[in-house]
Amino acid sequence: MRYADFWTKLLIRTGIARFLPTVQRLTDGGGAYLHYYSDQVLTAPLTELRELAAYQGLQGPDTIDLTWGAPRFDLVSSGSTKLPADRRGWPSSWGLPELRDAVAEKLLADHSLDVNPADEVLVTHGAAGAFSLALDTFVNRGDRVVLFDPTSPLYILSLRHRRARIRWLSTWMDNGRTRFRLDALAQALSGARMLILTSPGNPTGGVIAAEDLEQIAWWAERKDVLIYSDGVFAPYQYDGVPASIGPLAKARRRTLTVGSVSKQYALASLRVGWLAGYRHLVRPCALMAVMRSPFVPTLCQQVAVTALRQSDEAFRTIRTTFESRRRYAFERLQALGLEPDWPAGAFSLWVPVRTLGIGGRRFAEQLLHTKKVLVSPGSLFGPSGSGHIRLSYATEDGRLREGLSRLTDFVGGLRVPMRHAA
Repeated sequence: MRYADFWTKLLIRTGIARFLPTVQRLTDGGGAYLHYYSDQVLTAPLTELRELAAYQGLQGPDTIDLTWGAPRFDLVSSGSTKLPADRRGWPSSWGLPELRDAVAEKLLADHSLDVNPADEVLVTHGAAGAFSLALDTFVNRGDRVVLFDPTSPLYILSLRHRRARIRWLSTWMDNGRTRFRLDALAQALSGARMLILTSPGNPTGGVIAAEDLEQIAWWAERKDVLIYSDGVFAPYQYDGVPASIGPLAKARRRTLTVGSVSKQYALASLRVGWLAGYRHLVRPCALMAVMRSPFVPTLCQQVAVTALRQSDEAFRTIRTTFESRRRYAFERLQALGLEPDWPAGAFSLWVPVRTLGIGGRRFAEQLLHTKKVLVSPGSLFGPSGSGHIRLSYATEDGRLREGLSRLTDFVGGLRVPMRHAA
């Protein structure tokens, strides 16, 4: 570590830096948020980056730009791929203005979250890219991050890769609702840097009720913990009243709300997502994006704009279809004597298989080997998952029926030796 970096971080960690006029100017009044930032942000060449952005912002409509780092010419003439001349170079690292506007409108309509698209919405490389940016911006090696158990493998692997310390919060399902003990929540948040939550959750499909979100927000404020709220499955909530933590008074200035076009619009190949929240949280993420992956391709962003601007009517039909598949798959598994948790949202079932005398990983491996059906072993999703599998019902109806029929044969084969042993 450089000598200057040491003193910079010391001033910030002790809280002295927030009172310095230079710091207040560079952070636009956000000095109180400096202690959240990771070492990578604190030691970034902030002055040089601000000067570059300010210089580029000086050009007006009559300016002849001779700084282009990429050529512009008409080589591709197809009407489906041809872009206006001003959209063939590198787009803004924040994302197209029209896409940020569309995201802000959607967050307000779906979650009652009011954000300024100019500096409180950042376009990212999908939701996975948003999570990487959030970790690089706010989490250092050794920092504590709270995860609900079970949860997405993306969170687990990303945190372990960065040598962060995972604190698990045990949960259980109650008729589609994700439940947890408040004393365990308070204990997990003590000394933590960030809490990661998803509702509906992956892999259980459980939702966090509004009153539980209020408790999370209250404890996060008391313990001074940032909240990362992943809403990619939010459009697929079938039961209960949808609720989001971002708009809550105690969470508004410490929450990053994340979404993408992958789930609701089936556009995972675009890799378009977003981070939204209070500007002093989103701005350092944008700084990190410049140094990591400076922009999402313009064409992908334009397709995302079209998706977000369309009516939700078509999606309502899709959600109704998924709701029907949920009931069908759940009842088929129940008929097998298995007891999956009832999911209030998303499109997967969390299925215990330990009663069959087999662990989740071995179950998944043997099912794939003998019946050519792929499910996810529960051990990927956290400490509580070793005796579970995750089964998605997002596939086509015919393939879902055939897959469940093969799984039925497989389970029957497992029970034959069990009966003989008895």
